[in-house]
Amino acid sequence: MIISRTPFRISFFGGGTDYPVWFKEHGGAVLATTIDKYCYITCRHLPPFFDHKTRIAYSRIEHARDNAEIEHPAVRGVLQYLRMTEGLEIHHDGDLPARTGLGSSSSFTVGLLHALYAMQHRMPTKSELAHAAIQVEQQILQEAVGCQDQVLAAHGGLCRLTFSPNGEIGYTPLIIKPERLKAFQDHLLLYFTGFSRTASEIAKEQIERTKQRRVELFAMLQMVQEGISILSGDHDLADFGELLHEAWMVKRGLTSKITTPLIDQIYEAARNAGALGGKLLGAGGGGFMLIYAKPELHRTINAALPGLLQVPFQFEGLGSQIVFYQQEVPITRESLWTEGQTSAELEADAAQTWKRNAA
Repeated sequence: MIISRTPFRISFFGGGTDYPVWFKEHGGAVLATTIDKYCYITCRHLPPFFDHKTRIAYSRIEHARDNAEIEHPAVRGVLQYLRMTEGLEIHHDGDLPARTGLGSSSSFTVGLLHALYAMQHRMPTKSELAHAAIQVEQQILQEAVGCQDQVLAAHGGLCRLTFSPNGEIGYTPLIIKPERLKAFQDHLLLYFTGFSRTASEIAKEQIERTKQRRVELFAMLQMVQEGISILSGDHDLADFGELLHEAWMVKRGLTSKITTPLIDQIYEAARNAGALGGKLLGAGGGGFMLIYAKPELHRTINAALPGLLQVPFQFEGLGSQIVFYQQEVPITRESLWTEGQTSAELEADAAQTWKRNAA
């Protein structure tokens, strides 16, 4: 049995420049972090005692006799990528709900890849994990997704990602004094707006309008370095919140699906209560909202957002991990038979064993 643990992420600046349609022409960059909220994937070989070959448990339960019957796209895509045909049992558990802007889909893909690599007794590098997940999502599943979520889920940490026109992806962790990093985290609030959506549907419109949003995307790209300079320098941390506000004003204009009137009301209420900035996480349309404010104003902001669930969190820096590994000998139909025995002889042996145990 194998259990992988893969973090979710929060993206601050540069989202949208990690789509190949953009960075293969202009280059891209993202400032983001992973947090201590995780996707857990449990995998084991499924014994051949059932009509189905594969069992998958997530928000529903699937029983499939063949990989082609699997409805969960990431599971089907990963099994195709790894060319795995043996029977499996796969369970998913998450600390936070899916389709809420925290990169959960890619965390699932990275975590499943990691677990199944381990089942094959392989230890991939974090870079290999990330690139495999990108291949599954973009090439096999043909999903309208960028490249930041897979890299963040695999590597973990507060970092700058760069996306080169030649396809190379760079990962650079930010080096910040511990007391300043803590002060930065203490400014952040995370709220669940109660809505969920499919990111790829929103991202599809954004990708289609990329050429019409060059000015906005170049501005968002520039904000990555500005954000890093604030964190790594001696600037007032309030400047980071103002930059987040500026970025949100730019992002919400990329497509008509990124925000809604109710999300705008939530953000405005937080600003009126003293928040310096914030953003809706992920592609948009709903999910989690990040608010940036001085710690002494957090209680006032909470009071201004009644009914919204605040989720406490901390940054994490480990990325995807195998947290349990127990080697097993798969039971196959062939292993149930002793060479030279007929089925009648096997039944007779089983009956004799039963009688001995009963006695």
